[in-house]
Amino acid sequence: MIPYTTLDSIIAQMPERTGHTLLDEDQGCVKGCRMGVSLYRSTEYHMPQKHDDQEGFFVLDGKGYALIGDEEIPLLPGTAFMVPAHTDHVIRRDPSCDCCKVLWFHAAVE
Repeated sequence: MIPYTTLDSIIAQMPERTGHTLLDEDQGCVKGCRMGVSLYRSTEYHMPQKHDDQEGFFVLDGKGYALIGDEEIPLLPGTAFMVPAHTDHVIRRDPSCDCCKVLWFHAAVE
């Protein structure tokens, strides 16, 4: 088990992907805990996702919008938000920037 990684090393392995898992069971996470970074480049919302667990987000860079259920919230660096389990959610970037970089994590609901 390697308890750490870097975003640069992950992106180097999969440069075409927009979502990069940084921490999962390979680094010692348990019970479905995962953390990563996603780079949102589209100005349009794509297909929403929903999960059996809760997901937290923290905006690292850029500007954008998150649609959580029926509510749209603005995203700026430093914005943190939580999406409850079984809730549709999707993110897009603001046209004024090239990318919205977001840290995300999944945590089990017990």
